[in-house]
Amino acid sequence: GEPREGSRRVVLKRLGSAQELADIDTKICRRATGRGRCDLLQALPATEFASLNGDVRLLTPGAVEGWSDLVHCPSQRLLDRLVRRYAETKDSGSFLLRNLKDSERMQLLITLAFNPEPLVLQSFPSDEGWPFAKYLGACGRMVAVNYVGEELWSYFNAPWEKRVDLAWQLMEIAEQLTNNDFEFALYLLDVSFDNFAVGPRDGKVIIVDAENVLVADKRLIRQNKPENWDVWYESKFDDCDKEACLSFSKEILCARVTVDHNYYAVCQNLLSRHATWRGTSGGLLHDPPAEIAKEGRLEALLDECANPKKRYGRFQAAKELREYLAQLSNNVR
Repeated sequence: GEPREGSRRVVLKRLGSAQELADIDTKICRRATGRGRCDLLQALPATEFASLNGDVRLLTPGAVEGWSDLVHCPSQRLLDRLVRRYAETKDSGSFLLRNLKDSERMQLLITLAFNPEPLVLQSFPSDEGWPFAKYLGACGRMVAVNYVGEELWSYFNAPWEKRVDLAWQLMEIAEQLTNNDFEFALYLLDVSFDNFAVGPRDGKVIIVDAENVLVADKRLIRQNKPENWDVWYESKFDDCDKEACLSFSKEILCARVTVDHNYYAVCQNLLSRHATWRGTSGGLLHDPPAEIAKEGRLEALLDECANPKKRYGRFQAAKELREYLAQLSNNVR
């Protein structure tokens, strides 16, 4: 509670299940002592999390690459941002690792390796317009974020106008995470109805699960020019029999400047007739009004966005779909 704001609802998130947390403890102990149980605080200095202690100036890509989705292909620019915005330290604002205490540095590295969600929320904060829940703080292996509202799932059968507005916002989020002034592409590797929530007052869609976000630095890709870096990349439609499937290659996401992954993820897993969740089908835009169904444009755009028939069809369909949904929601506002 804050005197001026009154009390507000928060969500406490454990950074893993009890089993996952127990597993990481065992792993740390084995690396440090060879045994499965130990005093963690004493063991940590003997692990790779401690190798960056002492007078190391910078967190470098070579040290942490591949530790988690967030740093599958990190650039120095991304890592400086992570360190500079790391909230669990008195001296945030500097990108120099050596300005962190040993314990703070270790905490940062373990978070990066085990569940980087808090670092995504801090590095791309909601205060600056990123579509993530607001990070409030941490205590041990719990983090507190602001409570956004009901999950997107609870709007599955909302009135048509509401669902059109939510669908438009989801496409806007896909666009913002793909193309922004910072030239970081944030690719959502886990997209389902439970990973988004809707603010009850402002109706705003927010991402509430950011554990599986891969960040590619487009500036670095342009600079290094890996093979085919400037060829547009189209994600392959994944017609699997499970819920919320996505097919992607992290290596390709890391090596191309123009990628349609986020449009594909939102269209296939949330909006189109291919979206299945909790026994439903038809996606968020199921059962459109008769005149829209008859016109057929919405279905055609959703199909091309989920499973394109033309080369680069998804890029064009996503753009047109955003415009069409904006038009539909303006018609009803």
